Amino acid sequence: MPDNYPEAPADGSVMPAAMRAPRNVADTGLPFLFLVELLMKVIFQRGQIGLPALSAHVKLGAGVLEPLLAFMRAEKLCEVQRNGNSGTDADLHYHLVDQGRLRAADYLRRNAYSGPAPVTLADYSAQVQAQSVARMQVTRDIVQLQFAEVVVDPQILEQLGCAMNSGRALFLHGPAGSGKTYLAERLHGLLSGAIALPYAVMVDGEVLPFLDPMLHTLASNAPLPPDPRWVRALRPTVLTGGELTLDMLDLQFDPGSRLYQAPPHLKANNGIFIIDDLGRQRCSPVELMNRWIVPMARRVDYLSLHTGYKFPVPFDVIVVFSSNMAPQHLADDSFLRRIGYKIHVGALSGQQYETVFRHVCQQFGMEFNHAVYDSLLQLHGQQGRQLLACYPRDILAQLCDVARYDSRTPRLEIKTLRWAWDNYFGTADGSDGIQNGPAVVQHEGVSK
Repeated sequence: MPDNYPEAPADGSVMPAAMRAPRNVADTGLPFLFLVELLMKVIFQRGQIGLPALSAHVKLGAGVLEPLLAFMRAEKLCEVQRNGNSGTDADLHYHLVDQGRLRAADYLRRNAYSGPAPVTLADYSAQVQAQSVARMQVTRDIVQLQFAEVVVDPQILEQLGCAMNSGRALFLHGPAGSGKTYLAERLHGLLSGAIALPYAVMVDGEVLPFLDPMLHTLASNAPLPPDPRWVRALRPTVLTGGELTLDMLDLQFDPGSRLYQAPPHLKANNGIFIIDDLGRQRCSPVELMNRWIVPMARRVDYLSLHTGYKFPVPFDVIVVFSSNMAPQHLADDSFLRRIGYKIHVGALSGQQYETVFRHVCQQFGMEFNHAVYDSLLQLHGQQGRQLLACYPRDILAQLCDVARYDSRTPRLEIKTLRWAWDNYFGTADGSDGIQNGPAVVQHEGVSK
């Protein structure tokens, strides 16, 4: 078995994606008539298609397609003609007759899916279990390498590394701008090994398109699974924020196209699912938390088709909650005990803050100036603002803005820095914006 290929299940069975390509209809695990309908929809949309192109489109070999096409010809749904002189099946092109086009149009009205043949739900579930994210090992060296250029408390890094090994949910909390989202997204670099993903999954006769180019990155150097209905991809990281609703956590069904959209946490299987800005969703934190109690405890979720059919799916994700609010203010003890790690990300130390400031200066092409930096620290002290990781980049970016406005190279100056500070915090009053400025205001929920 190739390096980094997911381990076989504990019972010794062979993983579905590692098995040979289907040689006949029975090997696919799919109903004969479903495959006939799929082929007819593809041919209807293409007008005419050769056997190699049809095989490449539905990801099934000639041994599977030939009896299906023979059935369609016997039922007088399609015809075949030979285009070319090679004398091989590559010359064969199929097109639908009038009766076939009527049938195909009706199939498309019932379900518009016409992509690669799906895999069964049982095969998908077995594959997810075999390549579980809990099988990974995250070591101290891996964490240090991934966060080598990040200014963060070593204790937080240790907590993050151990949390990834646990496979359990973790909760990042702290003031806005402390770097919680940035740290959560960097966890993607701790994921290792390629996994197998299906193009689509069949459930009770319905097709759930699964592979999402926006969320799934193909593994370019990994060997392809023998069954072409699967692809090799990197472990996913899916980020949702304030737009998340309870409805988004179930299957989305479009009655017009009769197509389904899989929920984000299902697409995140074998990887990380980040819920950012917890508490700012349109549903209450309690409702959202209650939705996760069963999946987090049993590692299985339940989804429903539009027909009412309810079915289990694997829930193999490391859920990362990120919030400005403390965990105890968002959920009760019964939920919080299911979160393995609760990690506070707070303000930086003086040395860490200076390191971040110097890094940002270097990135923006500014020469570090002690006097200007000291004036920034004085502003923090005068207005009682914590040394949060977001401030250097946000404030120095405004120095770059004014430099472009004046058609000059950006540089550190006390006057310009104070101007940027007033813009950022809204403290300017028309004078110098500092000594005679307004009273300290609260910014983004940060406690003063």
